[in-house]
Amino acid sequence: METGSGKKILIIEDEGDVADLLALNLRKAGFKTSTAADGASGLQKARDDRPDFIILDLMLPKMSGLEICKILKSDTATSHTPILMLTAKAEEIDRIVCLEFGADDYVTKPFSVEELLARLRAVLRRAAPEAGVADFVMAGDPSLRVEVNQ
Repeated sequence: METGSGKKILIIEDEGDVADLLALNLRKAGFKTSTAADGASGLQKARDDRPDFIILDLMLPKMSGLEICKILKSDTATSHTPILMLTAKAEEIDRIVCLEFGADDYVTKPFSVEELLARLRAVLRRAAPEAGVADFVMAGDPSLRVEVNQ
């Protein structure tokens, strides 16, 4: 399928079915994944494992996603790690607060896996524009691949 270049994605999500769906699709796209089911363990994994990208639920047990985002973005060791908020909270104020506290993107549940993957790749491209490597964009029929030179 598509290439994720083996980048490490941390999924911090308390809904097991959602975490499993994300992990499966990210692995199919060539990413390495790890998961955490609550905020405290997710924060610890983010600090210990130093993932290339974090998908973070807003409403988590033990520590909120917003608190995790604020902590990671204020720490020089993790401030560069892109964070995509994935949440059921769809109000404009929720999106604004998360983006103001450092989230790089915001996707509401229910969500399209294809759109989430496209947003993830877009954030990764912006985070490392000097890479200059070709990536693949999937549109419509999943058997179609369109090479995009950066």
